[in-house]
Amino acid sequence: MTKSKKPDFRPNEFVVYPAHGVGKIISIEEQEIAGFNLELFVITFEKDKMTLRVPTNKATDVGMRALSAPDVVTKALETLKGKARVKRAMWSRRAQEYEQKINSGDLMAIAEVVRDLHRTDDQREQSYSERQLYEAALERLTREVAAVSGVDEAGAQKKVDEVLLSRAA
Repeated sequence: MTKSKKPDFRPNEFVVYPAHGVGKIISIEEQEIAGFNLELFVITFEKDKMTLRVPTNKATDVGMRALSAPDVVTKALETLKGKARVKRAMWSRRAQEYEQKINSGDLMAIAEVVRDLHRTDDQREQSYSERQLYEAALERLTREVAAVSGVDEAGAQKKVDEVLLSRAA
């Protein structure tokens, strides 16, 4: 078992866990698992009603990171204003790429998915799977925007919607 560099996350700090989005570290605890004493971050995802325990020495290996800086959030919102880039690949391949971007935890990649899958009222209807991916990406984006901006999710949702509507105008 190799020792990784231990990240310096603290309790009551928001972090981004790639597969689940923004969560809050509620504590750091020690637990004995399979005869080994492990130090674990206890992260809660309020909206999903989920608690995750991540070994402190593996946190960076799994891609856990601090919230994005405000300038990264601004860049992500700017990305939303861009023109949708939809590749001419088969839907299954595109869906796989979108899923990877969403689960990467990278705010810019998530913003690209939102931009590419966003539909205005006058555009064609989305398929069920497109809508599912869009909503997952939108939720991850708004949660991080909310946490970084210090507003609630409804306020962040409004901010993102305004950017998307300004693009359509």
